[in-house]
Amino acid sequence: MRFGGVLVVVWLIIGAVASYQRGYFSGDTNVNCAEFGTVLLTVVAGPLNYLGVNPQIDCTLPQPSQ
Repeated sequence: MRFGGVLVVVWLIIGAVASYQRGYFSGDTNVNCAEFGTVLLTVVAGPLNYLGVNPQIDCTLPQPSQ
């Protein structure tokens, strides 16, 4: 049980490092759904980022009706 928890934490830290290396934490205050989702997915993908995985999300929200 303890090993699994440590493994998950290390996995997420590696994903955060990959996100940082890609410049996702540049300090831009205007973040949209796609940027937030891409950063989150990159962190969750963890070490897979170094195997060529480049997760990206395209958020298209419906327009409000008139």
